[in-house]
Amino acid sequence: MAVEPGTGRAEPSAKAGPVADIGRQRSPVVGPDASPSSGSARGSSVWFLASVAAVVAAVMLGAMIGPAGPDWWRVPLALLDHLPMISVDSGVSDLEWSIIWDIRMPRVVLAGLVGAMLSVGGASYQGVFRNPLVDPYLLGAAAGAGLGATLMIALWGDVGAGWVVDPVPAVAFVFALAAVGLTYLVGASFGGLRSTSTLVLAGVAMVSLLTAIQTFVLQRNSEVIREVYNWILGRLSTASWSDVRLVLPYVVVSSAVLLFHRRHLDILRVGDDEAVTLGLPVLRVRLVVVIAATLGTAAVVAVSGLIGFVGLVVPHIVRLLAGASYRRLLPLTIAFGAVFLILADIPGRTLTAPAELPIGVVTAFVGAPFFIVLLRTRDIAK
Repeated sequence: MAVEPGTGRAEPSAKAGPVADIGRQRSPVVGPDASPSSGSARGSSVWFLASVAAVVAAVMLGAMIGPAGPDWWRVPLALLDHLPMISVDSGVSDLEWSIIWDIRMPRVVLAGLVGAMLSVGGASYQGVFRNPLVDPYLLGAAAGAGLGATLMIALWGDVGAGWVVDPVPAVAFVFALAAVGLTYLVGASFGGLRSTSTLVLAGVAMVSLLTAIQTFVLQRNSEVIREVYNWILGRLSTASWSDVRLVLPYVVVSSAVLLFHRRHLDILRVGDDEAVTLGLPVLRVRLVVVIAATLGTAAVVAVSGLIGFVGLVVPHIVRLLAGASYRRLLPLTIAFGAVFLILADIPGRTLTAPAELPIGVVTAFVGAPFFIVLLRTRDIAK
């Protein structure tokens, strides 16, 4: 300690610099800034409430709008009237209620499940590969599902006749998982488990191979091209409660696993080597996340067809609005992914009524310009 001449005040010596600095840094802070986590918690609560409100509003809007059925303002009353211990005179007939509950609501719920799974799968893929421009179809899930559906439609003709369960979704699901499994095996044989770029290249090669096989099958069976492309472009027009029950377990389990690993994805953002030094089992985390995202993606693709850009657009929108931390990003992508696809399905079933516009076309109209803007923004940032 040094004493300032004429004042008697003691000042810290320059020799105590680092120690004194540490002491000063550890001094308590009093006031509203003393707990920064409280602000983060409030922000998370606000986003949680906003996401819940957005999902409810999207579901109600999807149920109210359609080419047939009751007046739009009667739909909320009808839904309230069917809640326990609530009686409301909605003026909706039994036939109109059947349109709401058996036609519109399964479609809305399935769109929400598909959008949520594709969005959280895309965000998770972007995390494990540390590339913001990838989507859940990166490793061949979409190409495998498309090939499986094409083979069933082309080689077995009217596949729905005589089957207890429609075999097209089942075969598409199996082919999607098989395609990703082959991609992982090919990537692993060339060190892809240690290098994400090798795994990505293996995925590109597998997608090209499967697409070539699909094109060959379609060329040899040109009479089924329209039916195959209706499936490939995505469709929710045949949605039913059985489809919802079929994909719900996969979406719930896959989403739960991905949410459990969201802190690990935050650690992976610093790089594999740094994550290993922090004690993270990088290879195991990457494998578990890829398996969970692929399982859910394969399940929803099997019943909805190939719907593009959802897993790319929604995670980026959420990042722009709520930040890049996966602890907040993954839960919000689930909610806003559901909202995005529910809303995208509305113009698909109303713009060309009584015909329908494939939902994959609608998402492409939105996603392609967004992708171009994203590339432009990244180029300017560089």
